Amino acid sequence: MSDTIRVFLCDDHTLFRQGIRKLLTLENDIKVVGEADNGLDMIPMLKKKGPDVILLDIGMPKMDGVTATYKVKKLMPHLEIIILTVYEDEPHIFEAIKAGAKGYLLKDVSIDDLLKAIRRVYKGEALIQPVIAAKVLKEFAMLDKRKIKEGDRFYNELTEREKEILRLIALGGANKEIAKKLGIVEKTVKNHISNIFQTLHVNNRTKAALYVIDKKL
Repeated sequence: MSDTIRVFLCDDHTLFRQGIRKLLTLENDIKVVGEADNGLDMIPMLKKKGPDVILLDIGMPKMDGVTATYKVKKLMPHLEIIILTVYEDEPHIFEAIKAGAKGYLLKDVSIDDLLKAIRRVYKGEALIQPVIAAKVLKEFAMLDKRKIKEGDRFYNELTEREKEILRLIALGGANKEIAKKLGIVEKTVKNHISNIFQTLHVNNRTKAALYVIDKKL
């Protein structure tokens, strides 16, 4: 992992891209390596530009951000994607995260929070803005009130502690933060997460956190 985080910007608003670019160039550990105004043009540029993190809008011409996320993760699964958008409705959020985005932020986010998201996502963590995470957690809160279906059996095999950790993962919590919040050691958190992955038949934190949404429980 390099000391410099290489970022690619994809947004159809030129002024917005220019503003983000100028702000990011002030950071010693971040370098903007390219930009595009739609997903279709972005994809062939990625191999040449070699970014680590993509800041991606949803509502763009030619190819929207959700479709672009699916395609990027299929072609270059190592690239991390942060959705930076004006959309805060549930369908956009869930579709983008299910597609493989590691972060979801609204465009009114502070520069400090954006920088935090870039650095955390670069490390392989997830970060969802609190107002967005609240919508995700609302789905979790509905779980126990819904009728159990055949497709729910994996979730219901989780222990209460594992379900609790799953909710904290949905908030973008790192292992160290989860351990501190629950009063347990970080190694125990890792063991629980490993069990969650095996039980839900998923292979990463985002897919685990959104398993229940994906199944429409």
